[in-house]
Amino acid sequence: MNTLTDTPLASLLARLFEEADAATSPATAELSREERTRLLESKTEYVDLYGRLKDLWLAVSPETGTLLYMLARSSGARVIIEFGTSFGISSLYLAAALRDNGGGRLITTEFEPSKVMRAKANLIEGGLIDLVEVREGDALETLAADLPETIDLLLLDGAKAIYPEILSLVESRLRPGALVIADNADFCPEYLERVRSPTGGYMSTPFSDDVELSMRLG
Repeated sequence: MNTLTDTPLASLLARLFEEADAATSPATAELSREERTRLLESKTEYVDLYGRLKDLWLAVSPETGTLLYMLARSSGARVIIEFGTSFGISSLYLAAALRDNGGGRLITTEFEPSKVMRAKANLIEGGLIDLVEVREGDALETLAADLPETIDLLLLDGAKAIYPEILSLVESRLRPGALVIADNADFCPEYLERVRSPTGGYMSTPFSDDVELSMRLG
């Protein structure tokens, strides 16, 4: 069974990636490369940055989406936490894996209201909304309470500078062998130092140019 290749999800993803490729954001043109990097690495200005980027898709690539699906399927994940919903493309891949694993729960969080609305609409269209809880607001607050007892997989794809803080919120719930996938983790050296440390409780490796893959040790 592969929900990714079935209707309606396959055609929905194809359309969303076309829209993402065609989209532009005037806000990004106003920022120099240096300024954008500075904001990405800031623990205090990320709300301002992502507020400016509210119309930008910030979507995973089809390859990364497929990787997320495969990791969730192969690990038998039933409970997944996602930091950074955006328009919901990565959520669709993760929820599809849950569907094909026999069911489960995806908790995802996004502070931009317009993106929350669009993500929910996409999840409804993809036939996966029943597996997903979208929490609106700053993840430092929305993931600070009411988490499942055991978490099988964590995706970090929001404000890069606070990856360590988000990991700390959910770390005690990560089961031994749980996977943590961090997109663009190179913008947060503090996070990489933590998961790569021999005493940090993880086995971790750069999986590609922009993905860090870590496994929680027992």
